[in-house]
Amino acid sequence: MTNESPPRAWVDVSLEAIAHNLDVARQALPDTDLMPVIKAGAYGHGLEPVARRLDADGIAFFGVANAGEARRLSRAGVRTKPFILGPTFPEEREEIVLNNWCATISTLEEAEHFNRLAALYDKTFLVHMAVDTGMGREGFLPAQLGDVAEHLRAMSHVRVDGVMSHFPSADEDVPYTQNEIALFTDCVQLLQRRFRLRYRHIAASAGELGYEVPIANLARPGLLLYGVAPVASIYDGLLKPTLRLSSRVSLVRELPAGHGVAYGRTYITTQPTRVATIGIGYADGWPRAVSGKGARVYINGHYCPMLGRVTMDQIMADVSHVPFVSPGDEVELIGPHIPITEVAAKADTIVWTIFTGLGPRLPRVYSS
Repeated sequence: MTNESPPRAWVDVSLEAIAHNLDVARQALPDTDLMPVIKAGAYGHGLEPVARRLDADGIAFFGVANAGEARRLSRAGVRTKPFILGPTFPEEREEIVLNNWCATISTLEEAEHFNRLAALYDKTFLVHMAVDTGMGREGFLPAQLGDVAEHLRAMSHVRVDGVMSHFPSADEDVPYTQNEIALFTDCVQLLQRRFRLRYRHIAASAGELGYEVPIANLARPGLLLYGVAPVASIYDGLLKPTLRLSSRVSLVRELPAGHGVAYGRTYITTQPTRVATIGIGYADGWPRAVSGKGARVYINGHYCPMLGRVTMDQIMADVSHVPFVSPGDEVELIGPHIPITEVAAKADTIVWTIFTGLGPRLPRVYSS
């Protein structure tokens, strides 16, 4: 029998909160099918546990980034079809066709390759056409759609089942986004004269909460699933936080005035200071960019300012004002007292990078 020591830092994930936030997405778009986006390990929450929790919720697809993520869902016994959101590499496509996963196409070369593979296995392979309405990342340009559609209609084993695009500025540029909705509508109407489009989608979380897209019948909630609204909306107060990041105090020491803390001595104590060393660092995903920006942690009911630079495995905090602090005490870094939006702001980044940056060294602890 071996006794394992507890982790220095870990992530608590509420699967119930993620399911609740999916229901909020349904409230926002009651007559629209949903594709929960669970790429990048479900934004750091854990791909398989999140997929299993949402699998029975009557969703259309799971949004993933590549064939590797789709494979993990299949091996986990997930029944909902994976939808590979970006372009596929030639080496991935045979596996995609064999498993009937859904893929997007941005070029005729992709479509022709899928058609040859589907013919080889005597299948009809369903694809969604990506249309570039302004993102500049993938998709056919609107001016190409007429000619492209004729080529696709001639393919014997590929069938266009949907059309998709993506908003580049839904959280920043309302007039541009409204014009983009009009352009997407025109593209869909053109393609509907040539294909029976079962799915039409452009909105991720910001688009879902901030705009109406009457021609769309599928939406791709991502960030809002994980408790954060990327734009202000009437649904903000309904979302539940889904993740808590915690660590432990590993050491408590008294430092004299004039003593440096961490690399570069960017922080020098101005008076005798009780300093807690905490077992988390940038190797775990705690952003080094919060160094010197007023970041704080929460220990035993008190906010404690972080001191000096984030190091690879440890950070330090001033606990002089906390009556009792001992090694082993729990430290909240993200949670009910310190929202992830605060951490992202201190790091001068976006919430997505904080979520997805939480590293594999952090065990995930799930509650349903």
